[in-house]
Amino acid sequence: MVDFELRPLKCRVRAFRVDDAPSIAHHANNRKVWLNLRDLFPHPYTEAHAAGYIAHVLKRTEPLSFAIDVDGAAVGSISLRRGEDIERQSAELGYWIGEEFWGRGITTDAIRFVTTIGFAKHDLIRIFAVPFSRNTASCRVLEKAGYACEGLMRQSAVKDGVVEDQYLYAALRGEYTAWPE
Repeated sequence: MVDFELRPLKCRVRAFRVDDAPSIAHHANNRKVWLNLRDLFPHPYTEAHAAGYIAHVLKRTEPLSFAIDVDGAAVGSISLRRGEDIERQSAELGYWIGEEFWGRGITTDAIRFVTTIGFAKHDLIRIFAVPFSRNTASCRVLEKAGYACEGLMRQSAVKDGVVEDQYLYAALRGEYTAWPE
């Protein structure tokens, strides 16, 4: 169980609750959201998917997945997926938020806080994200949150039958500043 809750300026980043399933399903069941995520994220997205994900997250011993809460409702998710073996002190950042909340700075705030948690409460030295190159909004969010673009990974993914390029963004423990602007 998560023993803390952060309150960024535009949202709350908190542990998931069982009663978040309806709200998560409502915001996740959107093709535009799905098109920017890994195929592990189902579409259509049902309340059963949300309940299963939340149950899975609540069983974990290391809290690395959180709800993005706006006005008391879980409207998105943000997670760190820890690497293994020689990459065990690195984690991949993944996030999404309901379309009606796009462009408000909410995701930027959530990324800043989760990155800070990753470095402060876990032994992580590197956190990275790999947005599709066509997702300019996500790239901009990462830059505003203090991540540096390290390169373009050409033809590195296939989404919805389309071969996609991805950018590699990263933040390093010794260099990270949550509010670089």
